Amino acid sequence: TDRMFRNIAIDGDEPSIEDITREFNRGMWTIGYTGQSPERLKKHMKYQHHFDKTTLRAVGGPCDGDFYGLPWPSWGTPEMNHPGTANLYDMSLPVSEGGLTFRARFGVERDGESLLADGVYSKNSEIKDGYPEFTMQMLMDLGWDGDLTAEERASIEAVAGPETNWKTDLSGGIQRVAIKHECAPFGNAKARTVVWNFPDPIPLHREPLYTNRRDLVKDYPTYEDKTFWRVPTLYESIQKNDFSKEFPIILTSGRLVEYEGGGDETRSNPWLAELQQEMFIEVNPRDANNLNIRDGNDVWVSGPEGARIKV
Repeated sequence: TDRMFRNIAIDGDEPSIEDITREFNRGMWTIGYTGQSPERLKKHMKYQHHFDKTTLRAVGGPCDGDFYGLPWPSWGTPEMNHPGTANLYDMSLPVSEGGLTFRARFGVERDGESLLADGVYSKNSEIKDGYPEFTMQMLMDLGWDGDLTAEERASIEAVAGPETNWKTDLSGGIQRVAIKHECAPFGNAKARTVVWNFPDPIPLHREPLYTNRRDLVKDYPTYEDKTFWRVPTLYESIQKNDFSKEFPIILTSGRLVEYEGGGDETRSNPWLAELQQEMFIEVNPRDANNLNIRDGNDVWVSGPEGARIKV
């Protein structure tokens, strides 16, 4: 614990939320989400009334130009004051103002075809075409390495010299210089429609594991059972069983505006919990009427694995 909390102050039994925020930000260099800081987030809370409710951008005041909450990616160090990115891949804005290209994180070519963007780029970009992820070598080739400070250059040298990329440069210098020239640190590539490293490179319909349409399983089967990192993941061995008589309705999970993913990280936030206070389920009106369920009723939800919850 001494090592785990070496950067986090403890007041009694309570760790400093500010220090925790700084700590998880330090761990997000590889995705471009290090521009947050407790101070910047507190300032957004204090001046919420300065943010336009449609664009989510502050108009004047101490947060001028920021998008509320500094949405991902918020590049570089907090001192860079990147405003966050409200809409991914919006090339109508400069990167420094929240614009973005599609990331070049899947290589620069495949099967002899370039994966980089062709003649398109974000507003004011000094590179008028596609480009790969930024590295120190790339800055040197462009002649932009002269924009680095002595401290940034020393940090980059300590990592891997010319081979250091924007994700491993803990000074944030490579990101800062790329954005100074209105380029996205993670490159500018074509959006992928064929995702060759996915089980289905082009999306296919596969019947749910607990499908009630047994007649479709032969034509739209799921995957074979797999083992990831020594953990078995069951697909075919579940789908081959017919649960449809006892469980005729398919349950599909969804996302809520108020919560990150399923909410396991955000339900403890009192402001978000106030906005969405109850667990709920939505049921097709015909199914609800067949089961005599009325809007607002509590219902038990159960599945073949034995889980049971009242919502």
